[in-house]
Amino acid sequence: MVDRIADAINTIKTNERIGREACVLESTKFIRAILDVMKRESYIHSYEEFTDGKFKKVKVRLSNKINNIGVIKPRYAVTSKQLQSYETRYIPSRDFGILILSTPQGLMTNREAKAKNFGGRLVAYMY
Repeated sequence: MVDRIADAINTIKTNERIGREACVLESTKFIRAILDVMKRESYIHSYEEFTDGKFKKVKVRLSNKINNIGVIKPRYAVTSKQLQSYETRYIPSRDFGILILSTPQGLMTNREAKAKNFGGRLVAYMY
């Protein structure tokens, strides 16, 4: 099986580390939703979708603000009260990074989930 989300996150991480300004990812609805959260939190500048033959791809403009990024496997189901323990596990300090959660209301950060009192499944972390 192929984990497209892990491949996309690793591509972003690799291109950030070597200092590139852009990278190309495979386009899925879930990856675009993750990129929307990253753009909203200003971890990337922008992204645009294009077609390469039969396949849809996404070109991401990087902002070189990511220190570390990764997927969380297995995708733990958490409640709003359990978020604090996962924040201390994946994020180095308070208000420095974000966790991305998949909730019934769509993808959101840990701060938004706490404010709305939502739980969900952990997808990724970044700081």
